[in-house]
Amino acid sequence: MDRIDRKILALLQDDSDIGLAELSDRVGLSQTPCWKRIQKLQQAGVIVKRVALVDPGAVGLGLTVFVSVETADHSAAWIDGFAAGVSAMPEVMELYRMAGDVDYMLRVVVADMAAYDAFYKRLIGRFPLKNVTSRFAMERIKSTTALPIPSDAEER
Repeated sequence: MDRIDRKILALLQDDSDIGLAELSDRVGLSQTPCWKRIQKLQQAGVIVKRVALVDPGAVGLGLTVFVSVETADHSAAWIDGFAAGVSAMPEVMELYRMAGDVDYMLRVVVADMAAYDAFYKRLIGRFPLKNVTSRFAMERIKSTTALPIPSDAEER
């Protein structure tokens, strides 16, 4: 990836609806080479997909919960089943397998405490877990999906 690819990525992360003419102008290319670069970035799996970001509160999902999970079972079958089962739960926005004192970390978004309680009961009813700890976000201070794309100089 060169400087132009990085600039394309930064601009698309800021606004994926940017028109090709404006994007091309801002990165200093004509439209056809710019479009070809975007296609190559998609084919290489660098650009995974383009989405609309929705304000959770505006659609009635006002509670964000960070859930730490510890398990006693670390077999491949259990790990695969847990990952597939939790990934299928629509309230789970992010799921990470962790190193350290916690095995998994989930970011869960729900309407309210009653909705979280229903989610929690489904989670613990479906999987044998050693410990589940819930931390409730009081305020979202920063939330971004834009990755800090390093410049050529930062990579060296």
